[in-house]
Amino acid sequence: MNNGRFAIALHILTLLDKANGELLSSEYLAGSININPAMVRKELINLRNNGFVQSKEGKNGGSSLAISANEIALGAVYQSVKQTALLGSQKNTPNPKCPVGENINEHLNNLYNDTELVLIEQLSKQNLADFSSKFN
Repeated sequence: MNNGRFAIALHILTLLDKANGELLSSEYLAGSININPAMVRKELINLRNNGFVQSKEGKNGGSSLAISANEIALGAVYQSVKQTALLGSQKNTPNPKCPVGENINEHLNNLYNDTELVLIEQLSKQNLADFSSKFN
């Protein structure tokens, strides 16, 4: 699924929610996720650009939620990190003279898009506060 970015973003957002407004450093976040702080900073930029996170630079800097966890729908988080279609894409160009090959990519794309819309709809039924409540 989109190279793990959704899981990383959700982990970051959950940690920030649990911090109750305290600024968390990218190093702290990276230690929890067990990834490089540079990857965390890259995702923080994306989350900030999408309005989920605010950051303060400097020695005592860090990140916190920009809006309430109740206002962050998981579907919106998914859409903010989405890079490729959920089910992938057709890698080859089928034979256009074949009755299936001439239209298979169009029908696959429609199927994939419809399926992904169901996923986004399901994710949008939960917000960050719902997800965060599963942790102590």
